[in-house]
Amino acid sequence: MPSIVAESQPAPVTLGDARSGKYLTFQLGREEFGIRVLKVREIMGILEITAVPQTPSHVKGVVNLRGKVVPVIDLRLKFGLPAAEYTQRTCIIVTQINGESGNILMGVIVDGVSEVLSLTPSDIEDTPDFGEEITGNYLLGLAKVKGKVKILLDIDRVLSAQDLHHLKSMLQ
Repeated sequence: MPSIVAESQPAPVTLGDARSGKYLTFQLGREEFGIRVLKVREIMGILEITAVPQTPSHVKGVVNLRGKVVPVIDLRLKFGLPAAEYTQRTCIIVTQINGESGNILMGVIVDGVSEVLSLTPSDIEDTPDFGEEITGNYLLGLAKVKGKVKILLDIDRVLSAQDLHHLKSMLQ
């Protein structure tokens, strides 16, 4: 009788595996958030932001970053948190997001940067289902680190199509 040898198949890649990696963590109010380090281009202190008329309140304006015009949004206001005075720890994280017409540099104002974490699939849990309109589809998951929960953001989806349209018109 011939023996049957099962061919080894590669393990399917789970969502947790795709989300693992290095994340830059930062604070907004009392909460901690994380975005993929690969999306971060630089971190800088608050500098002069040129306001652009007729933009949503969370779009603070644009900055000149070495000759490049970069739109800046206040993540607190985008997420519906109360505005806060900028402090010594307040900074702008310059990220590269994938827009409809390619990559766009965008600055996000946060209360302070914490650390870079290396997360494994076992550190990350799926986001509870709060309904599509609440999560906004921009949460990658929740990281459990040292007894605390950090909210992992998909920075490409934090901005809506309408926000991206505003930003594109600001850059033209």
